Amino acid sequence: MITRRRMLSGTGGLVAVALLMGPAMAQERILISSDWGKVTAELVDNNATRALVRMLPLTIEMRDHLRQEKTGNLPSALPAVERQLDFSTGTLGLWSSNHFVIYYRGGRVPQPGIVLLGQVTGDVSIFDRPGQVAIRVERIH
Repeated sequence: MITRRRMLSGTGGLVAVALLMGPAMAQERILISSDWGKVTAELVDNNATRALVRMLPLTIEMRDHLRQEKTGNLPSALPAVERQLDFSTGTLGLWSSNHFVIYYRGGRVPQPGIVLLGQVTGDVSIFDRPGQVAIRVERIH
């Protein structure tokens, strides 16, 4: 059996990363804006992201957690889907059923893991600062 670390270190690393992230929804992108700047993100295709898109646009009050992520509560829960333990810089995730997370550093979370929602395609380091920030999340058409 090939380990995830070995898959990522080989020439097929990019393919492995794409497989681990899941398929992107066809042209489903979001804009995340705040007083600190704007980034875009591509969403993966799962029941949680489809439910998230139906909520948009929305504003989320985010706070810093462990100097690796900004977290905030969604207005309602998203459906449960498969979870993973690893995340990378720019990962959008869901911790509990309504707990939205933007990771500005890579790492690993404890069980039960996070629901993968997508990947920021812009410079996520705009969130790498202490303090709270309100973000606006909306679809890009």
